[in-house]
Amino acid sequence: MICKNVARGMERNYNGTEIWIGNRKGGIVMADSYKHSYKVGENLLTSLSVYNVGYQKCEPGYQWGPGIRDHYCIHYIISGSGYYTSGRMSRRLSRGDTFILYPGEEVRYYADREEPWEYGWAGFMGADAASIIRNTSFTKEKPYILRGKIPEEKIRDGLERIYQVKGNTYEAAVAMAGALYSFLAVFMHYGEKENPEKEIQITYVEKAEKYIETNYSYPVTVEDVAAYVGISRSHLFRSFQTYLRKSPKEYLSEYRIKQACHLLRETDLSVSAIAYSVGFENNLYFSKAFRKQKGVSPSEYRKDRKTQQSFKKDSLSNY
Repeated sequence: MICKNVARGMERNYNGTEIWIGNRKGGIVMADSYKHSYKVGENLLTSLSVYNVGYQKCEPGYQWGPGIRDHYCIHYIISGSGYYTSGRMSRRLSRGDTFILYPGEEVRYYADREEPWEYGWAGFMGADAASIIRNTSFTKEKPYILRGKIPEEKIRDGLERIYQVKGNTYEAAVAMAGALYSFLAVFMHYGEKENPEKEIQITYVEKAEKYIETNYSYPVTVEDVAAYVGISRSHLFRSFQTYLRKSPKEYLSEYRIKQACHLLRETDLSVSAIAYSVGFENNLYFSKAFRKQKGVSPSEYRKDRKTQQSFKKDSLSNY
């Protein structure tokens, strides 16, 4: 089902069932997630105006879409990670990354199950909107900007300014539009002065990520990744440190552990079978790497998750 109303994209979790904000326990909504959203009323300016602005900490697997909006909407990821799909483009995005929704384009985005994202957003429309966006680094083919390309504090401050001056009076509409112009000018400024060398390095990182996501279950090494990308291991290391703030080895290990978590949660495979399935040839090394990232052993993780699922199921049946 495709939702074509501006603010009525289907909000679902990853398995397609409807959800609420927060967890229910004995009929009480727990505040481990939140949504603060402000939608502007009728005081819209024709040149450029804010449609809505807000912040949200999503539950694991929380999804919007598939849906179509009739305005632009820029999301800045404060923490966690998630996935964004538009057309044939599908991308995992994390803290510090920014993505945009184009009007009239079908999109779907959802929070990661292990580390669900928290983001702020600003939706906008008007005669100036399209030309402004064309002068940024956003494109329909690549509707995201990775961390490191724009100082994060400038994006955070810009969003916060829009949120602070929100209101439904004409004065507030003008103030919000002014804050929005300043916010978008940040993306124009850094988009116009893009360094071709940085673009190439981002391409290296993206190519490496795709290779890891496709081949993590095999005993691939960082040398294999670098060879596939076509650069030296040291060059790959510098690129990852610049744009992901972690080494290729750390990214590969984290991705494998993430897939292991899914198998521990959703299957009855043995720990050793799971270790092999996600690319670890040594079960002991897998357990050490898992404990280092998650703070518990694989067996303890599985037991804890099954206990939580059972408790949530009982809570829902009693609601």
